[in-house]
Amino acid sequence: MELKLWLPILMVFGMAESLGTSKDWSIKVPSKIPVLQGSCVVIPCTYVYPRIDSMSKTWKGYWKRRGTVVASNFPNLKLTREFKHRSRIRGTLQSGNCTWQLNRVRTTDTGPFHFKIEIPQHKSHSFSKNKVTLNVFRVPEPPIMSVAIQRKVTATCKVTHVCPSSPPKFSWSHYGKIKTKSKKLNKWLWSTTSTLTFIPHKHDYNKPLNCSVLFKGNKTTKGSVLLIK
Repeated sequence: MELKLWLPILMVFGMAESLGTSKDWSIKVPSKIPVLQGSCVVIPCTYVYPRIDSMSKTWKGYWKRRGTVVASNFPNLKLTREFKHRSRIRGTLQSGNCTWQLNRVRTTDTGPFHFKIEIPQHKSHSFSKNKVTLNVFRVPEPPIMSVAIQRKVTATCKVTHVCPSSPPKFSWSHYGKIKTKSKKLNKWLWSTTSTLTFIPHKHDYNKPLNCSVLFKGNKTTKGSVLLIK
């Protein structure tokens, strides 16, 4: 017997990607990403620049919100108190990777943000028309749960998130063997699924099986499914 409970969940696959082109300069970034308050978000970013024979290694990259720098690869640059110690460029600029990670996301971190690069031979280039907006929400969506009952009970509990460095943690209301697996759904969205298996007893039937999910930032969500023989 198999019973599935599909609860609302934030499954956003259709966010438009911002594509910018200016002569030999171009960039690919998502235009909007939903992110849970207190968690982290990784904003994927790749860009193309005009190639010349000799390229300096001293490149400076910046993510900016209007006139304020919110992330940089330059260690001597001091960020404002609002973004200090929670924002960094993860990508290697020389390879065209401008990926940015923002930790402990706040409700004020909506943006819009854009990337700027300084290459000595080209001076600088700002992708100000290719902005990224964060849709910060306070309450996580309930997980998607399913259960199959044969000789064993196999239950799954799945959520989506944008913080791959700190995936959510799961706990179940029943003992058993637990496996957790994460999967990348697109350039910025991941899913993490916890699977519980156990041999049921008579007293387990017609009772709810609960799954609790803890996200980075101490936000929790819960789901439940009824075991029916």
